[in-house]
Amino acid sequence: MPSEDRPTAKRIADLERLLDGSRRLGATGELDRLLEAIAAAATTVLDCERATVFLHDTAREELYSRVATGIEGSPIAEIRVPAAMGIVGEALRTGRVVAIADAYADSRFNPAVDRESGFRTREMLACPLLDHDHATVGVLEALNKRSGVFDAYDEELIGVLGAQAGVAVQRQMLLEAYAEKQRIQRELNIARTIQQGLLPRVPPELHGFDIAGWNQPADETGGDSFDFLPLDDGTLAIALADATGHGIGAALIMAETRALFRAVVRQTRDVSRAVSEVNELLCLDLPDGRFNTAFFGFLSPVDRSLRFVSAGQGPMLHFVAATGEIRELDTHGPPLGVMPGIEYDATTELRLDPGDLFVLLTDGFYEWENEAGDRFGLPRMTELVRRLADRPADRIIREIYGTVVEHSAGTAQMDDLTAVVIRGT
Repeated sequence: MPSEDRPTAKRIADLERLLDGSRRLGATGELDRLLEAIAAAATTVLDCERATVFLHDTAREELYSRVATGIEGSPIAEIRVPAAMGIVGEALRTGRVVAIADAYADSRFNPAVDRESGFRTREMLACPLLDHDHATVGVLEALNKRSGVFDAYDEELIGVLGAQAGVAVQRQMLLEAYAEKQRIQRELNIARTIQQGLLPRVPPELHGFDIAGWNQPADETGGDSFDFLPLDDGTLAIALADATGHGIGAALIMAETRALFRAVVRQTRDVSRAVSEVNELLCLDLPDGRFNTAFFGFLSPVDRSLRFVSAGQGPMLHFVAATGEIRELDTHGPPLGVMPGIEYDATTELRLDPGDLFVLLTDGFYEWENEAGDRFGLPRMTELVRRLADRPADRIIREIYGTVVEHSAGTAQMDDLTAVVIRGT
């Protein structure tokens, strides 16, 4: 029956119920409560036995509902249907109200939910929920008119309610997405604070050497790390590591690597053995595809020696002040966490005389590209280190970073950056 044929008192009562439902939608501040309010408003306004609100899961192309009036106590925790199928799927696709007078006579109807819940569907209305941009965010389904059958007037009512409900759902989903984003950001900020707190706060003091370390992650947390650990015999243990990727996962790997390094180097001064032990322990924990390159070394003020092993971490640059030569030093084996049982090559030992440099940089420096896709690269870095060789260690790092940023010409930092510079004095 068209709305103009309804008695005036009936139309006024229906309008009041719609307005009351709208007020309830506007006063609800949680998505599940909002969906409950929409379903309750539909059963009241349409005088039906059950109402269900389906939301559109665009990632899985499904319609799902966590809320259905009359389904309490049912074993169905959540209803999910393919978005391309069924009566609610047609309402989603067409953007129009779909009316079904006899559900079981319609081939689009899926009786599985009735079988599981014990409910018997006779007739249906399915109305798309449209947001501010007229995109469909879900479908409101009404089942079984209590008095009579659904008619054109009911289709008008559910259309009005659906328009109001769609905007309310969009608003609440945006609010909850924003709140979730804020929560994640707070947790990332906490993780960044903890991770940055694991880095050395001040450079180590070691007679005969000027030493500096620096780190800047690409995200809130990073996969790079460095560490300085003074040992009882006056030796300084030095570590630098670079995990695959960046973000929370890489940061967790870095925290574990740092802890293992600190535990192992207190037990042995054999750096090859230390690297092998850390590798064995990481192989027990890291999933496939996760690994990190690493440098472990011992710097001694007694004989000015640096003894180290590199597990895939390079390039390593050694500037010899007496000759002006810069050597690129070889790594000793694969990254940590790739394969257990690896025997790393014999330790490399250098003597760092006054003016000599040892420069250790993660690949974020070398691989930073400008807009033309030109990486900074090893040749530029080698010449830059030669030019900066007479500067203090911390200034060398600052100027390397500044030069790489200048080369990038404004492109975003895509990888973590970590540097350790040791200069003989």
